[in-house]
Amino acid sequence: MSGFKLTGGCFCGAVQYELEGTLCKARSCHCSRCRKAFSGAGSAYALISPGSTFNWTGDDDALSQYKTGENWGMAFCSKCGTTICGMHHDEVHGLTLGSVNGDPGVQIEQHVFVGSKAPWDHIGGNAPQFEEHPAV
Repeated sequence: MSGFKLTGGCFCGAVQYELEGTLCKARSCHCSRCRKAFSGAGSAYALISPGSTFNWTGDDDALSQYKTGENWGMAFCSKCGTTICGMHHDEVHGLTLGSVNGDPGVQIEQHVFVGSKAPWDHIGGNAPQFEEHPAV
């Protein structure tokens, strides 16, 4: 996939990346696990579109991974703690929208697991909300 390049990274700048291609299926998850992992109301996350190419460009020593389940995990900066991406089979499969520099080219399409959102969370916008994860 050519023509569109996204860059991003962590708060301190140690971990950086480039994506040649696009993101898709942007969502915000409001479950208790995402609130903990992202230290907020939930996650803002989008998948990497098929055919896109992802490359780490920053300090490889600052990149850490945490396994959240069998074949699943996330990567973050060990210096500042920024959650950068989701991992599947040790490959980057999606990016946190807050880590993207500039416009990520997507908007939140859905809010998932709103049945367990924090009592202080107010979800705005027009994206559909699902009590759990919508059926595929």
